Amino acid sequence: MRRADRLFQIIQVLRGATAPVTAQALADEMETSVRTIYRDIADLMAQRVPVRGEAGIGYVLERGYDMPPLMLTPDEIEAAVLGAQWVAARGDPAMTRGARDLIAKISDVVPEDLRPLVLDSPMIAPDTRRNLADTIDVAQLRAWIRRRGKVRIGYADEHGRSSERTIWPIAIAYFETVRLIVAWCELREDFRNFRTDRITDTVFLDDTYPTRTRELRRQWWAQERERLESKPAPAAR
Repeated sequence: MRRADRLFQIIQVLRGATAPVTAQALADEMETSVRTIYRDIADLMAQRVPVRGEAGIGYVLERGYDMPPLMLTPDEIEAAVLGAQWVAARGDPAMTRGARDLIAKISDVVPEDLRPLVLDSPMIAPDTRRNLADTIDVAQLRAWIRRRGKVRIGYADEHGRSSERTIWPIAIAYFETVRLIVAWCELREDFRNFRTDRITDTVFLDDTYPTRTRELRRQWWAQERERLESKPAPAAR
């Protein structure tokens, strides 16, 4: 690991820690020696990175410290480019533009020696399937999720049966060919998933729902885990 990458990784580990991290733990994480970690910590302090602590006790990073922009490792660059390629091929038009702009911005600001990882990346996410067209403005839907806005929709299920729902959208799940809206349904008084290609009518309401989106997502994940755990295990072959 390059020294610059190691210094960056130390900061990332300290930033995510909830308790002081010892030099030994950092050495194990970086696959290097404790002596090297001591030198790295001293270098970070000399660069005025607000690391506090001492040998034998552990180190912490003061809250509110911001890293200089785009100090990315090669693995992080390739991960970002691959993810952006996937979104560009499968996202709604606004997300597609955003993904392509992101790749261009990464190319503009990464060091010269890392630019081939963006412009000539060996990682590809080919668009091999035909996405079903959305019948709802997904860009506006994302904005409504951010503002905790309610949406009234007409919906046709897989059997063609129609219904009208008022939903509290909390997430959008992106799959290979379809997108699902994860939402609390006022009609069913429970969480439901709605395919974006089966929505027949949409009204973005001014009303907002009272519960924080993060809390609703936590409740939904808990319910999903319980549902998956209750499924019988597949029979051995």
